[in-house]
Amino acid sequence: MKILVINGPNINMLGVREPEIYGRENYASLVAFIEQTASDENIAVECFQSNHEGAIVDKIQSALGVFDGIVINPAAYTHTSIAILDALKAVNIPTVEVHISNVAEREYFRQTSYTGMACIKTYAGLGFDGYNRALLFLKAYLESGGACTI
Repeated sequence: MKILVINGPNINMLGVREPEIYGRENYASLVAFIEQTASDENIAVECFQSNHEGAIVDKIQSALGVFDGIVINPAAYTHTSIAILDALKAVNIPTVEVHISNVAEREYFRQTSYTGMACIKTYAGLGFDGYNRALLFLKAYLESGGACTI
């Protein structure tokens, strides 16, 4: 099983950017956490981060036929990118959306998730653990042939 983990703009600034919201651990710590979870669950994982919408779209498109699932934290593009939504819909790979912070309790402009419209599940406000839960959910979902409801 191969899962692609995509992180959007400013996730590379973890530990620096608003630590009261996003925590004090850096992006390298997040990648190590994801890779450890994947290793523990016998999942092949690739992590990708970009601050550029087109690069994220290209990465999603290149996942077709290569990855079984996608975990995505589109960051600010969550609320603005129909291009990322369209890419997710085009490849039709089971996708779980993750947000480190609880976007539902933040500014009004963060209340709409375009990318979430193409996702089978969303985890928000769980810090790094949201990625763990997303990987475990996708594993169960894929192993059950899409019948998983956990």
